[in-house]
Amino acid sequence: MAITPATDLGPATGLICRECGASRDLGPHYACEECFGPLEIAYDFGAVTRASIESGPRNIWRYRGLLPVPSAITDTPNTEPGFTRLVRADNLAESLGLQSLWVKDDSGNPTHSFKDRVVAVALAAARELGFKVLACPSTGNLANAVAAAAARAGIRSAVFVPSNLEAQKIITTAVYGGTFVTVDGNYDDVNRLASEIAGEQDDWAFVNVNVRPYYAEGSKTLGYEIAEQLGWRLPDQIVVPVASGSQLTKIDKAFQELIKLNLVEDKPYRVFGAQATGCAPVADAFKAGHDVIRPVKPDTIAKSLAIGNPADGPYVLDVTRRTNGAVEDVTDDEVVEGIRLLARTEGIFGETAGGVTVATLRKLIASGALDPSAETVIINSGDGLKTLDAVAPVVAPSANIAPSLEAFRAAGLA
Repeated sequence: MAITPATDLGPATGLICRECGASRDLGPHYACEECFGPLEIAYDFGAVTRASIESGPRNIWRYRGLLPVPSAITDTPNTEPGFTRLVRADNLAESLGLQSLWVKDDSGNPTHSFKDRVVAVALAAARELGFKVLACPSTGNLANAVAAAAARAGIRSAVFVPSNLEAQKIITTAVYGGTFVTVDGNYDDVNRLASEIAGEQDDWAFVNVNVRPYYAEGSKTLGYEIAEQLGWRLPDQIVVPVASGSQLTKIDKAFQELIKLNLVEDKPYRVFGAQATGCAPVADAFKAGHDVIRPVKPDTIAKSLAIGNPADGPYVLDVTRRTNGAVEDVTDDEVVEGIRLLARTEGIFGETAGGVTVATLRKLIASGALDPSAETVIINSGDGLKTLDAVAPVVAPSANIAPSLEAFRAAGLA
């Protein structure tokens, strides 16, 4: 089918290459025709004020004036993600020796991960561009979000995941119906297949392939919310989990946009990336001083971060170096301890990506790379109920007793 030109994508004015700066009209394009670099959205924001944002709904559509979505997006059935909790984490801060720490807890989104944000923006753009099917390759959370968003919108979904995905994520995708395919291979294999299918099925919007420029902009809403929830100011430091790398680069983009729009004070901030050692191509490149990412074969319990050839990896390096940050990695054992530490100090059960972020925070403090006296935000991008296998071997009830007071006393639980 022929994709119709966009008629209303809000403040979006076109697409621009992140490498050579070439521009083209809005449409289902993701690679530059001049240099094959990635495309991103260009904007004319117009007048955006704190008051205009604060008067909007308590979800990501309060920022619709900063996103490539139709002006009337709030009238279209969608999952309405966003405006999740920013939790002051004093207990975790004390345990790590930090003065001021916040957890942006995105497990409160409709399918319990930050992927609801990016999918909502991708769906809005895809419908405006004339697509009929919402699709994706995924490591799990995106599969959940696409299947749910398509069901809510009343359109078909088509989702492809590695066959060794956590059972929880398989179930929580299949429950929404739609086409759901497991593939024998890792995420990079699945992603290559999806790119080939996208070339044949021209009415399928693969959110992280042929409509990726729109999809990626959804991660900006994390940055907007953090600044607004801090009282319209930027944190001194932020630690972000890295899979494709898009979340980190778009949070930085959000901070830069807020500064340019005079919505926050222009101040230095530092951005840190967090990876699992079993899939740490960006951390490896950062430590080696390289500008090019060498792909790896993932081998980690943090499957939502297991992207061996991250599309935005080079841009993560750019952001972290520009802001005097770093990219660090942690072992699977450290990931599990990170999950448990966040749970027992703040009552937040994060998935493995959250464990990576907490463990990386601890490692950055120990190495002196991160300033313990500076206000810090970390991202918990998903719910621990999705990755139970990671902690199942190391957690258990305190005791098993008979239903009597004597048994309770004998167990020494008082």
